[in-house]
Amino acid sequence: MAGILSLAIVSAAYAQEVRPAPPPGEASAATRAANQAVAERLPIADHSDFEDATRGRIAQIPGGIIRDEDGNVVWSSEALSFLAGDAPATANPSLWRQSQLAAEHGLFEVVPGIWQVRGYDLSVMTVIEGETGWIVIDPLTTVPAARAALALVDDTLGERPVSAMIYTHSHADHFGGARGIVDEAEIAARNIPVLAPTGFAQEAVAENLLAGTHMSRRATLMFGRIIPPGPTSHIGSGLGPGLAGGPVSLILPTEEIDGDGSQRIVDGVAFEFVDAAGTEAPAEFMFYLPQHRALHTAEVATATFHNVLTMRGAQVRDALGWSRAIDEVLQRYGDEAEVALASHHGPTWGGENVRAWLTGQRDVYRYVHDQVLRRANSGATMVEAAEAIGEPDFTAGDFAARGYYGSLNHNAKAVYQHYFGWWGGVMADYHRLPHEESAGRYVEAMGGADALLARGIAAYDAGDYRWAAELFNHLVFADPEDARGRNWLAAAYEQMGFQAESGAWRSYYLAGAAELRGGAPTAEPPALGSPDFLRAVPTLQLFDMLASRYDPARLTRDPFALQFRFTDTDENVAVEIGRSVIVPRSAPAANPAATLSITRPAFEALLLQSRTFPEIAQAGEARIEGDVGAFEAMMGLFEQPNFWFATQTP
Repeated sequence: MAGILSLAIVSAAYAQEVRPAPPPGEASAATRAANQAVAERLPIADHSDFEDATRGRIAQIPGGIIRDEDGNVVWSSEALSFLAGDAPATANPSLWRQSQLAAEHGLFEVVPGIWQVRGYDLSVMTVIEGETGWIVIDPLTTVPAARAALALVDDTLGERPVSAMIYTHSHADHFGGARGIVDEAEIAARNIPVLAPTGFAQEAVAENLLAGTHMSRRATLMFGRIIPPGPTSHIGSGLGPGLAGGPVSLILPTEEIDGDGSQRIVDGVAFEFVDAAGTEAPAEFMFYLPQHRALHTAEVATATFHNVLTMRGAQVRDALGWSRAIDEVLQRYGDEAEVALASHHGPTWGGENVRAWLTGQRDVYRYVHDQVLRRANSGATMVEAAEAIGEPDFTAGDFAARGYYGSLNHNAKAVYQHYFGWWGGVMADYHRLPHEESAGRYVEAMGGADALLARGIAAYDAGDYRWAAELFNHLVFADPEDARGRNWLAAAYEQMGFQAESGAWRSYYLAGAAELRGGAPTAEPPALGSPDFLRAVPTLQLFDMLASRYDPARLTRDPFALQFRFTDTDENVAVEIGRSVIVPRSAPAANPAATLSITRPAFEALLLQSRTFPEIAQAGEARIEGDVGAFEAMMGLFEQPNFWFATQTP
């Protein structure tokens, strides 16, 4: 009885301390102190990087404004003008400095014959002067951004045809703007080489088509797409200023190159490729240009510690292999290269500086790898290893190795996952209850919602925002309609975002806070399967995408098979529909219920729901032989993903 009475007294006491959450946009005393400590600990005032960030600039897009074909603004450098001056209390001064560097925009000469267009997208487009035209490296994320970048090059340096296009790796911000540079007809007519690393096509499609909805939804938070730029919200991703808007395209390479020592002469320019598969991307290479003594490190080495496992979701990466890939180019070209450039951020000039930069990049991946394994092999769990890992000595003065995109904490967990899987080693976590089920029990165990709120507020007041967020999150998942819990959780996230050195962490926290306060966005979701992208996807992979959306509960007839014949590509795809899975294969179907003859563009339009099947059939682009109802039944089996699914609430 005494224990119950004691709990009641404690709960009543906490209930008296509940108050409304603070208004958004203000840094707490604890956040101000934390950010001031960063400013005092790091050489923030060192502006040598800023000289390099503006070195060689010869032109800019007027006003820094890029528009699409309909006149909509898809990029505005002016929106980042608030970054001028010192960091406010609402931003980590180290991240603020990084964002200032990334916001420098324009066309820059790297060395004679090599230029970069920077500051108009998350990534950087490199242009090399070939004998007959421009060799374009990584054509940005979207078509209008790439088109504007190439126009800036032509207007400034003189118009030349595109003589080659090279993708360094399989992430969309390095190929999505391809059709703003050149199209398939011109590639075929002029025999333009489009080069990419081995495995590029498979990896680019798998990531962006099969897992695209979930990744893209989380990317809206990670890249701050749903919050405006500003000193209390998005200030940059750490990897670049932000993502340009507009359609994402894909032109498949004409040749996939094994980067392990392969050499090519591309429009008169010698390339020496270095394999980097399984580092930052599953398919990736770096290259050296001996005529220019220039090393291009793609996204393997940039001006930040990268993600071993990105917040948007992807395959976990190999930190040891990553470090070794950087060491390989350091050993092979460290004594030759006079400039190093990458697909994000600005270049590094001078042989000594190049070697120092590569060394820091190599060592930070090696450090997180080795220190996690050292602890894990002594019994540390995933979280314990991540909490114990401290900063290596060299990152105190090497800004390029700091965690502006990745971080030591979550990359440590990624290293653990790479070797040991998703489970951290504590048995209670192996088959734990879902948040929706456990949250209410936590609230009850703590004496009710008011008592939990009061404990969370006390943690918030003490600047213990991680613990406050954990407490408030229980209340939100127990009762998502309780505005007090949502607002206090948003307040805790906001302070954590204001303190974050990682741009990705900051944006995710602040975008999450915005969703807690105002709900998930209701705007038109981005087009994940644009015509420009789908036309490059191998046919069988389109059916793999459909199979990943199969809801077995919708099957109301016996299992059956369909045969698809693509009349323009001479492809056959058999689709076996079972009670639990759909299995497509490039083969004739045994005893199909129906055979659908259709053109590939018509099938893509059907998937995009831009045309109906009766419209396609009436136009003579499709016909069905056999059981028409079987085809209709199949098309009714697929779940249409809700892009704006909840991320901060059940």
